[in-house]
Amino acid sequence: MISLGVIGLGTMGANLARNAARHGAEVAVYNRTTEKTAKFMKEHGSEGKFIPCKTFEDLLAALKPPRAILIMVKAGDAVDAVIEEPLSPGDILIDGGNSHYKDTGRRIQELQKKGIYFIGMGVSGGESGALNGPSMMPGGSEEGYRIIKPLLTKMAADDGDGGKCITYCGPDGAGHFVKMVHNGIEYAIMQCIAESYDILKRVGKYSNAKLAELFTEWNNNDPELRSFLIEITGKIFQKKDSETGNDLIDMILDKAAQKGTGKWTTEAAMNYGFPIPTITAAVDARNLSGCIDCRAGWRTMPNETLDTPTPEHFTDHVKSALTLASIVSYMQGITLIAYASQEEGWNIDLGEVVRIWRGGCIIRSTLLPTLQKAYGSGKDMEKGLKEIHKHFEEEAQQSWRTVVAHGIAHGVPLPALSASLAFYDSMRAEHLPQNLIQAQRDFFGAHTYERIDKEGTFHTEWE
Repeated sequence: MISLGVIGLGTMGANLARNAARHGAEVAVYNRTTEKTAKFMKEHGSEGKFIPCKTFEDLLAALKPPRAILIMVKAGDAVDAVIEEPLSPGDILIDGGNSHYKDTGRRIQELQKKGIYFIGMGVSGGESGALNGPSMMPGGSEEGYRIIKPLLTKMAADDGDGGKCITYCGPDGAGHFVKMVHNGIEYAIMQCIAESYDILKRVGKYSNAKLAELFTEWNNNDPELRSFLIEITGKIFQKKDSETGNDLIDMILDKAAQKGTGKWTTEAAMNYGFPIPTITAAVDARNLSGCIDCRAGWRTMPNETLDTPTPEHFTDHVKSALTLASIVSYMQGITLIAYASQEEGWNIDLGEVVRIWRGGCIIRSTLLPTLQKAYGSGKDMEKGLKEIHKHFEEEAQQSWRTVVAHGIAHGVPLPALSASLAFYDSMRAEHLPQNLIQAQRDFFGAHTYERIDKEGTFHTEWE
């Protein structure tokens, strides 16, 4: 019987422990607060072979070599505290939280000297995914991963094509980097969905009941928009508030929280030199939503909108805008992974990364098989790219532009939908206006510029 230790019995830790036990593992569980361990055993102790532990030493004693320990504690100092415990050469530590990939790289190097395998593993799927099959993104010690791979593979979600949603992402902090970018894409798509809801409600005058019907229809019958996030959005609009009887969505304060992975993604994009404006816009939108007092002061500012009629089939326009902006969000994130992989020497297989997002995780979507082909290799890649290009042809792209223009005309903020479109137009443009910026920089600071007709750097005396 495979044995696994789990440290941290919050929602994710507890459900991963249960998942492992369901797949035949003997699971030693430990939480710093012993009451939580007792509660776990009372509620779930009959589901499998669990060994409750009161101390870390108890946990180590309960595990059979090679000892594998899954750490599900808050990122930062709590993870470092586990690393400082009396571990032995050959032990395998798996950090399944949202640690920063640079911290993971540091921990790998520290533990390598002691002969301890450290795996930084992103886990996506929320409460349900952790229990029933998440998407797992391990990186770090490949040797340690090979030892624990059989159990993790059983625990992972199915990818819908005969595989499992787990793959070794690469050395160092590659696994946590992939999970970080996954979360950045999640931010972007959630913001695009929120903006679609906003313009449909404010301009299209859709009721919550109509929105519930629309998002449910998209998820059930649209091959491009079917996804976990669209599915839960339809359900959200149907929920009533138990206290007031109102639609619950209308009782929720418009202030979005965040745990930092979106910000880390934008910081990484700056460091690696690839733009991800849709993801950045989503992070900015959450920050702006939190400025409740500041926003109140701006409400007296003039609002001079344009009186433009709502286009026919406005719902179809919004559907196209949301689809194309979502594709762009995925492409920005995947390309950022490619940039980081090249600079860090991780050799990440992009097609495999997309494949393991097809099941279990928050950003799972029917768009992913096409993206998997596009970022794979050979003939599949050519076919995937052609399929992506088709999404942006004719009416769909025109609808995207219509929605963004209509939002601007009516004063409805669409930061992510418009950032996606600006990114798309910038990437496909033959020339960008940054030649003027280079001229300005050379004018005031003698920063030099390059020319289109010959190699080298040049400076001009502009006056």
